[in-house]
Amino acid sequence: MNWLKSLNKKTFIGLFIGLTSISIQAQNTFQDYKKEYPDFNELVLLDYQGYDISIENKKLKIIQNTSFESMILSENGIHNNQESFTYSELVKLLEYEAFSVVNTNGKEKKIKVTQTTEKNSSSSSVFFDDIKERQLVFPNLETGAKKVYHYKREFIDPFLLHKYMFIGGFPIKNATFEVKTDKNVNIGYKIFNDPNNTIQFKKTEVKGKIVYTWTLRDVKAFKFESNGPGILYSAPHIDIYVKDYTINDKKTVVLDDVSLLYKYYQGFVNNLNKKECLDLKKITEEITKDKTSDEEKIKSIFYWVKDNIKYVAFENGYEGFIPREANLVFERKFGDCKDMANIIVSMASYANVKDVNLCWIGTREIPYSYSELATPAVDNHMIAAYKKGDEYIFLDATDRETRYGLPTSFIQGKEALINNGTEFKIVKVPVVEAKKNQVDDLVKVQIKEGKLIGNGRMVFNGFNRSMTLMQIGDASGKTRFEMIKSLVLKGNNKFNLNTYQEENISNRDLPYNVNYDFELDNYLIKVEKELYINPYLHKVFEKNPIQKDRVTGYDFEIVSLFNSEYEFEIPANYKVKYIPKNFTLDNELVQVNAVFSETNNKIVVKYTFEVKKMVIEPSDFQLWDESVKKMKNNYSETLILTEK
Repeated sequence: MNWLKSLNKKTFIGLFIGLTSISIQAQNTFQDYKKEYPDFNELVLLDYQGYDISIENKKLKIIQNTSFESMILSENGIHNNQESFTYSELVKLLEYEAFSVVNTNGKEKKIKVTQTTEKNSSSSSVFFDDIKERQLVFPNLETGAKKVYHYKREFIDPFLLHKYMFIGGFPIKNATFEVKTDKNVNIGYKIFNDPNNTIQFKKTEVKGKIVYTWTLRDVKAFKFESNGPGILYSAPHIDIYVKDYTINDKKTVVLDDVSLLYKYYQGFVNNLNKKECLDLKKITEEITKDKTSDEEKIKSIFYWVKDNIKYVAFENGYEGFIPREANLVFERKFGDCKDMANIIVSMASYANVKDVNLCWIGTREIPYSYSELATPAVDNHMIAAYKKGDEYIFLDATDRETRYGLPTSFIQGKEALINNGTEFKIVKVPVVEAKKNQVDDLVKVQIKEGKLIGNGRMVFNGFNRSMTLMQIGDASGKTRFEMIKSLVLKGNNKFNLNTYQEENISNRDLPYNVNYDFELDNYLIKVEKELYINPYLHKVFEKNPIQKDRVTGYDFEIVSLFNSEYEFEIPANYKVKYIPKNFTLDNELVQVNAVFSETNNKIVVKYTFEVKKMVIEPSDFQLWDESVKKMKNNYSETLILTEK
């Protein structure tokens, strides 16, 4: 995750002598630290990482070291006795050392870590990768004890240096990042999320080497919050890259602008699909034979890939960057994002559809634009794009449910680097408007024997369609029934779903519909001759999802429009005594409208709620809170009927 300057064996030993001296100082101030951080089980004393970039044997050599030391502050902290680090074919592990430091009779004692395990690194988004994780188990921990470890890795590819984060799950006394280079190596860097310039920087020359050092002290623990836009949007961090290096007066340019990044990417895709795949060509011709336009053809290809190629993420060396041949993906019937994009492009070629190209893109968890940072750190995803006149249709088959014409939700607003041979184009993916993600909830209600008896129809469009179906998945029987019940729930926990029917589950081009009928008990309040009914059967954001102590923005993933229409049939022996006033709220975050009407012995409530921003930033919190408060006040309105 973070990096430190390279150390030879002598320096490696010397570093730990230095760390031990730091530990002694830390031990002497244990009570001070415990008093300073009463709410934490652990304190990171040192997070010191960096690179040594040099020329050896006429080649660029990149060594990365990490050194870490933390102190256990409480009994609960003793249970956190594990740490880990990763390595792979592209980032090779050279050596490591780890030990606990405990106090015995006033003297510090180092106890070497002997219990270690190597396993495949796990990720919720990656089915297989070659990344190994080394797990360390620290022995004999107690309050005041320390965990200390160091590891050295070699980066094989100068294009793939990692970022350094000046933050962690615990407070950090000293977070330092250092890059040491030969004089004939030039680096570039970009610091993010340090608006007050609190990260201290110095550049020095030591024994003919240029040393860049960035330090941040007394770092607060990062607060991980649900529905955040991603840690990179708020955590202070630095991205570095090699700009160029010179060997024997020959300058090699690595990274510095988008054209160089594109050239690097091109090396992974230039020789794809040179050999014709007759079986894939035959399938392509079959599914497009009745299509009269290029758009109909590419749409049928896109849907075929979604339905027939299973998404399985891989990261294995350079396979994490190089799409597999289309014929291999077709034969296996599975692939990752790059493979799915590549088979779409290949099939488009077989169907003679022009202007279908591969694209590199970052998902929304990555905040950078290509103008800010033209390195592989900008991208973590690959899709295809079809140029239709002056617009682009983005084709991401990794999301099975999203219809043709919409991008996947997690690339909205991001820049796509479109491959077009010797040229490239940067195109911004649009944010899908709320109207296209509309959810309609149309309900008719009768009052019988003190209950609400109703039937409804919910209609899910756009991302709300795809997200809902992805959440339900292949659930069946009682599980599916309970999921649908939660989806259409009205009023309170006395809601009873009787039956439901679903429509258009497999047709991506149509909304997903749920028709249902229900009973709702304990919702009406009868006082003498009057009947009180809250007309809002579903209260959108009745509970504010943004808590008062929240620090990071709140990410809704999409903008949405909820359209509810509730029709209450007035019982024959009742008449209307009071109908709530219409309600309107419109600002830069939300637009809300409630309109009440009485007609044909029915009261109709038309309620619309639009979320205008995908991410509610901290600067928006006050306005958001005020908006939710006004909505909640409106939700307390009551419809009153009285006996005739």
